[in-house]
Formats: sequence, C-alpha cells, structure tokens
Amino acid sequence: MNQLVRPKIGASACPHDCPSTCALEVEIVDGRTIGRVRGAEENAYTAGVICAKVARYAERVHHPDRLKHPLRRVGAKGSGEFAPISWDDALDLVAEQFLRAEQKHGSEAVWPYYYAGTMGFVQRDGINRLRHAKKYSGFFSTICVNPAWTGFIAGTGKLAGADPREMAKSDLVTIWGTNAVNTQVNVMTHATRARKERGAKIVVVDIYMNSTMQQADLAVLIRPGTDGALACAVMHCLFRDGKADWNYLERFTDAPRELEEHVRTRDPDWAAQITGCPAATIEEFARLVGERKRAYFRLGYGFSRSRNGAINMHAASCIPAVTGAWQLEGGGAFHNNGDIFHFDKSLIEGSDVRDPSIRMLDQSRIGAILTGDKDALQGGGPVDALLIQNTNPVSVAPDQEVVKRGFARDDLFVCVHEQFMTDTAKVADVVLPATMFVEHDDMYQAGGSQYILLGPKLIDPPGECRSNHEVNCALAQKLGAKHSGFSMTERQLIDGTLQKSGWGTLAELEANRWIDCQPDFATAHYLNGFAYADGKFRFKPDWPKVPFGRWHRNVPSRPIPSLPDHWDVIEEADAEHPFRLATSPARGFLNSTFTETPTSLSREQRPTVMINPDDAAAGGVADGEKVVLGNRRGQVQLHAKLFDGVRRGVLIAESLWPNSAYADGRGINTLTGADSIAPYGGAAFHDNKVWLRKAA
Repeated sequence: MNQLVRPKIGASACPHDCPSTCALEVEIVDGRTIGRVRGAEENAYTAGVICAKVARYAERVHHPDRLKHPLRRVGAKGSGEFAPISWDDALDLVAEQFLRAEQKHGSEAVWPYYYAGTMGFVQRDGINRLRHAKKYSGFFSTICVNPAWTGFIAGTGKLAGADPREMAKSDLVTIWGTNAVNTQVNVMTHATRARKERGAKIVVVDIYMNSTMQQADLAVLIRPGTDGALACAVMHCLFRDGKADWNYLERFTDAPRELEEHVRTRDPDWAAQITGCPAATIEEFARLVGERKRAYFRLGYGFSRSRNGAINMHAASCIPAVTGAWQLEGGGAFHNNGDIFHFDKSLIEGSDVRDPSIRMLDQSRIGAILTGDKDALQGGGPVDALLIQNTNPVSVAPDQEVVKRGFARDDLFVCVHEQFMTDTAKVADVVLPATMFVEHDDMYQAGGSQYILLGPKLIDPPGECRSNHEVNCALAQKLGAKHSGFSMTERQLIDGTLQKSGWGTLAELEANRWIDCQPDFATAHYLNGFAYADGKFRFKPDWPKVPFGRWHRNVPSRPIPSLPDHWDVIEEADAEHPFRLATSPARGFLNSTFTETPTSLSREQRPTVMINPDDAAAGGVADGEKVVLGNRRGQVQLHAKLFDGVRRGVLIAESLWPNSAYADGRGINTLTGADSIAPYGGAAFHDNKVWLRKAA
C-alpha cells in the first residue's frame, strides 16, 4: 500500500506553432488530469529535449480561468459581459446569424478565420471543409510564412532541405533569422552536439544579442532587414578568396558568373554601411564559411517579418550553393520540410468541393477587410459574420487600431471558439469552449524536422469543452453543409488521410508513434539536381513564377532585384521616427499563447522595450521607466529595459502580451503595418519605424 504509484505515460506531439513539433511523453494522473510533460528520447530530432513552456503544460490544461461553458454576450460589444448559454442554443444562434449574413450579402459575407493555435490537421484545417461546402469567403494565410518560404523556394524550387539532424554532423552551423533558444530549442540540441563532438563553430545572425546570439562562437549583429547585404558580402569574400566551388557552380547553378560579377562591388565595407556590422566580423564569417565547407545553414522565420524578407532569405540560401556545401553530410541549407510529406487532405479540408471562383481574403488585412476597404474586399461585399478558431487577431493581427474598429461594428457577428477569454473572445457575440491537444485526437506534420506524429486523446476535457472538429460538424448540420468528412470521427479522418496520402494507416502510426519521412541523402541534398526543370539552383529566380503554390500574388511597387542584393523597401527610420522596432518572440510566450500561465508570467513580468543605453541617455530615459512608442498607426505605453545588446536606433519589444497588460489597453501590434509584402503576401512585424519618448 505504501508503494509509489507511477502515472501512466501517454505518447503525444506538441500542437503549437513551432517548427520542432516535438514528440512528447505525457504523465496521465487520471482520466481528467495530466502531470509532467517530457520530450521523447527515442525521437531522433526531439532527442528528449522540449521547451520549458510545454514541459509545464499542466498549467494550461488545468488553469482555473479556462473557458468551460458556452457564453453569449449580454453587454455592449467589447464590454466582456457574457451569460451562460446551452450548446444547442449557441449553435442555433451562430447558424441563424450565418444564414442571415448569407441571405443579405451572399455566402461570401461569412468568413471562417483561423490559424496555428494548433498545428494539427483535423483541428486546424477542418474549418476549411465548412468553408468550401458553404462557399464562404476564402482564407489566404499571410501572417507568418510567406516571405520566408518564397525566398527559400526561389533558389531550390521546393520547400525542403538537408536533414536537420545533420546539424550535429556539421563543422559550421549558421543559425540565421531565428532565436532558437526561445522558439525551437531542438536546433540548439543538434548544433551544440556538433560543437561538442566535432569542434564545430556556431555562427548566429540576428538583430539583437538574444539568448541564441549569446551562445554563438561568432555573433553577427545586423540592423533589421539588411540580411541581403550581409549575404552578398559573404559571397563577395568567397569568390574573392577562391572558396567558390566552380565545379559545383557550373553543374548545379544557373548564373554563377553573373553572381560573381554582381557581388564584386558588394564587399564587407559596403555591407557594413548597410548592416551596421563591422567589416571585420563579416570577413570572419566568410572565412569560417570558406574554410569549413561542411557548413549547415539553418534559416528561420525572422525573414518573414520584413518587407524585403523573401529576397533576404534567398540571398542567405545562396551561400551554400556558392561553396558547394550541399554535397556534404552536415552541409547545405534548411528552412522547412513541407514538400516532403505529399498529404492529400481533401477529407479534412473538403478541397474536393472547393469553388475556385470564391474570393480569397488576406488574413493579415483583417482590419481593412472588416472596416470595408474595397481593395481588401477585392471589390466584393462586406464580411458580416466570422467564425474564429485557433487564433487571436485582436491581439495578433497587425495595424491593431483598424482591427479593433472592425470588430466594434454593430452589424458584425463574431463567434469565437477558444480555450481562454482572449482579446478576441472579449469582443465576440458567442464564445464556445475549446479542447486542448491532450483532449482530442489529431495528427501533426513537423515542418522543422521530418516526422508525421500522432497526438491521441489522453484525457477527457473539463466542463463542456468541445473540439474544433465537433463544432465544425455540428454547425455543418445546422447550416445544411454536405461533405463526407462531417460524418467521420477525428480518428477516421486521420486514418483516411494517411491512406489517401500513402502513409499507411492510423493503427500503424499509433503503434510506431511517428513516421520518419526523411528522403534519401541524394534527394535531400539535391545531388541529382534542384527542383527546377533544368536541375539548377536559381541565383536569378523569376520571382513572379517562383513555385510557392499559394493563390495570392502581390505585385511590388518597385522591381525585385534579379540577383541577391539589399532591396531597400524596408520602413527605414527618419527624422520623425528615428527608431526601427521589431516585435520579437519571448521565451515564456508563444505568440499570444502561455500569456496566462503563472511561470510564463513570472518570467516575462510586464511589457518592455529594449533600448540601447546611449539612446536612452539621449532621451533622458531611465531603466524601468514608462515610455511611449508611436507612429502614424498609433501609440503604445510600456516600460524601458536598457540593454547594450541592441544597436543604437533599434528597439526590441519581446513577447505578445494581451492588450490589457498595457497601460492604455493598446498592444504592441498597434504599431505594426498590414501592408502586403511582395511577392506573395505577408506581414512585416519586425519592420516598423517609430518614435520614443518618456511617458507623461
């Protein structure tokens, strides 16, 4: 009787918007309770290591503030006044309002809006089945990946690269455009293994001395949006010093002689003027790349946050093509493995009933869309009803003042399916309680590695929480939407999708826990040619024809450079706005998730902005003092954090706090722009000019 009862261990996968998609082991205390969460040691990428946020996931699952019952707004819009309502009545109300909007302005007046609060196929993407079956307005996702994915594909022809586990076999790991310590800790696991076992060097390129930069052998600190200039200078040195692999270049690349001539004038002194990085540091970076041919370039999502991000990503990805690093194990480049999985998600998404004539609305321009901007609405009618799952646009979307005006419309009906009372839930008309990943079945694809993983239901949800799949199917029934996927369970959808995609069965996945989809070495390293018809890596991509595979294309106001370069379309500082602001990810939060958990709150404490001490002194600002940041989009109050790890003229606001955490209720995305990034859309969260002054 006195023996310790060990909790049962359930296999799962992390559901969050992080490239690692870690394989997990979850302690199951009883049918409704989890304990500690650990990384699966047997998974070669996770390797037993997960972030502290997920390790303490019980704080989220069992948080006292979780939404557990359906709610209906009873006060004024945005008042936060709600009363309980039954599920049947709530769903009837939502269906009634959707049908009313459809009758008034057509089916496109309803807009299902979602993103990556879960990365599971069933719970994230199933909303599209409802959208397609009902011919609701389309959803073009732009808030994260588009510039980075486009930039990588521009060179290789597809979204895939060298096995990320090969970082451990590299002689030089360059981590560029990602604060891996904060956002994907497994990158550091494999990079530090290479340093320990092989004597590898770690180079980190970023815009402030963050936690990852502080672990680097060489930290390359640049101004925001100047990565292309750095990449050109590195390639200048490689050609100049005889480190270019001409046999590889002539065989596998499209315009090596043009590139050599192009970067001849783009030397480290030229790049130093643009990047703010000393020429000597650029020379040292280039020397390491040239001497250590087994060099792995881990390129991150920071490239997506700048108006010239696609061009910068492409420029960085060109470096291992110049050296021929792709030929070696532990060499080459990697951003995301999305193109290796070949999924057929028609059962989940209902793509077989998609009407291509239905308009596709830009996720990042939700403010302009809801306030009636004709261009954003593509000349069509208004959006009068929203179903929101897995995202929090009143906090997350750019140009927040416009977003808030849109949600304040009296004639707009909003249903939010959520786990907590987020900023978006507070302005909803109906709020439905959602399950968390241990409370439903789902399947995941790891963009940052090479696994398909299963996340089975491990415990029952609290209260009346229902999964996204349950809600979408229930609404489909009330709205008269028809598709075979609405009559299937989550597990049936997973099984059917695996089989249609050639990945076996659910039973096999459940038995094996994950599927390693990594292509063979020659395929992953493009040794038989890159993914263009001629097999050549593109130094000179045809940008309008880059095979990105999305519906939207943004024609830039200024021509995109034909070869790697610094494309000067960023929001540069000026006399009125002398600072560049980046809204970088915090270690304790993940976008607007984990902002409610006690340990994350204790770590992050309050909204702050990092300021160089010399800039602070010039403005008479003391450490911890309240300051105001502003631009034409609005103003934000937060506290100064003096830090000599940011360059003069650069400000860093880590984390995405709820709007209520700020003194005036305006969150940091008040200052970010919603203008679309070329060539395929995006949002420039790290590319903002602002002024700063002491708060009154």
